[in-house]
This record gives sequence, C-alpha cells and structure tokens, in this order.
Amino acid sequence: MKAENAVILAAGASSRFAPLSYERHKALTEVKGEVLIERQIRQLREAGIREIFVVTGYKAEQFAYLKDAFGVQLIHNGEYNTRNNNSSIRSAKDVIRNTFVCSSDNYFSLNPFTEEPEDAYYAAVYADGPTEEWCLTEDGEGYINSVTVGGRDAWYMLGHTFWSAGFSEEFLRILEAEYDRPETAGKLWETIYMAHLDTLKMKIRRYAPGVIHEFDTMDELRAFDPSYAEDTRSEILKRIAAGLGARERDITGIRAVKGPAAEAAGFTFSCGGSRYRYLYASGELTRAGDGDR
Repeated sequence: MKAENAVILAAGASSRFAPLSYERHKALTEVKGEVLIERQIRQLREAGIREIFVVTGYKAEQFAYLKDAFGVQLIHNGEYNTRNNNSSIRSAKDVIRNTFVCSSDNYFSLNPFTEEPEDAYYAAVYADGPTEEWCLTEDGEGYINSVTVGGRDAWYMLGHTFWSAGFSEEFLRILEAEYDRPETAGKLWETIYMAHLDTLKMKIRRYAPGVIHEFDTMDELRAFDPSYAEDTRSEILKRIAAGLGARERDITGIRAVKGPAAEAAGFTFSCGGSRYRYLYASGELTRAGDGDR
C-alpha cells in the first residue's frame, strides 16, 4: 500500500513541557542539533512522501517558515484551545486518505517511514515491566483488540500511525457523528478509536528500543540530549538561575502547574535543596508548598 501523504499534528500546547513550550512550540525544540518537526519532515521526504500537511493551533505563527523552507502546507485548527486533538483530525479531514498521521514532537533515531505499509497501524514499543502507557493486545489476525491505560510486559502506543483509506473513511464517519457531543470535546482521537475497535481495524507496528523517543519533561530531554544541562535554551530558566545565583543545570524536577481552565499557569522545580514555584503571568518566584513537591 502506498502512502499518499502525511499529516503532522502540531496544534497542542504541550503544557507538561514547561517552560520550553511556553516560550516556543514543543515541535520546534532542537534535539541533538535538529528541530524535531524539521527532522520528521526530512524523514518523510526521504521515504518519498511529497505532500505533507502540518496542523497548527498553539503558537501557529512560529510554523509559518516551514512553508518556504520545506514546502509543507499548513492547516489551522481554530479549536485547539477548547478541544483535544480530535479537532486537529477534523481540521485535516479533507486530506486524510492513505496517510501517515504523526505527532510533531517525536524524535525517530531511524527513519520509520521507509517501508510501504501493508495495513493501518499504530507504532508501538515494548514495556519490560510496569508502565502507565496505553497498552495493546491483538487478535489472531494481528489487529488491535484491546487498549488499556497501564499494564506490564506489553506493547504500548508510541509514535506515528498509518491510516489506510478504509480506516480513514470509517474513522472520519464516526468522528463526524460524535463531534458535537459535549463529551467528545476533551477526547484524544485515540480515545474515540478505542471505543470502536470492532470496526476500526488497525495493527501493531513494533519498533525496537531506542527508535522512537518522546520528551515530556526537561529531565527526559536532558537524559537524551545532555547539552540541555548547561544550556536550557529557556530565557525564563536563565533568569531564574541568575536570580538564585545558580547554574541552569541546578534547576531540575520541573513540573507544570495548570490554571483553572487547565492552561499552563507556571511550573515548580527544585534547586539547591529547595522547591520553588514560578508563575508565568506575574513572573513571581516563591518557595513551593508541600502540595507542590
């Protein structure tokens, strides 16, 4: 089966990736000398995928350069701040056929797009032991027949997907039927998929350890790219380090703080044996309470 195009989802705010995602979209993070989304676009092009769409929302203006630099097409999701990523799928519904549907913040150490897919699939890696990720099982024909949040010694969802034309048609039909239900707004597209495994047929595409990477926190990014220990590329963290008389490497354990509407309101972190709380709106830095540890 020949992939016709790719849709890269880049509308979300990635608030857990504080404070980098507050200053710059997570997809535009430089990792080992390459910008995440640029590396992914290059890998898709190396696999012969010429038509690439990027769905934007949060900090959409930061992606404008990709049109000239890489010849991609941008699709704006105007509902990114009131709905989950099902709205990005709907925004791209007119171009989703035999399509790679990708997350903009993955780093692939090897190009996963080089082979022609045989069927719809979700990329997966193996958890040796317990995991809080979305774990998969399959039926006798190799199709996913259950998805559970958390498990052990299991293959779990991580990375890109491929949607066949048949899968795309059926998913988009279901999405349209359920889109205006109040409970749909907050759902990931994967949550909708999980509820319809009987008709949405997708296989597991297994990858070896170390091929697919995702960074949810600064600590995870530093573990993969040690250059972020000395230089966080964050003006906020540089100011905080200077104010505390510390080095950027001394700021660890960063955890996002959500506001009343689940927006990124700030973050907590450890430095010099103390826990601190930083708020974006005011720039206020205070000692964190017991509940912030």
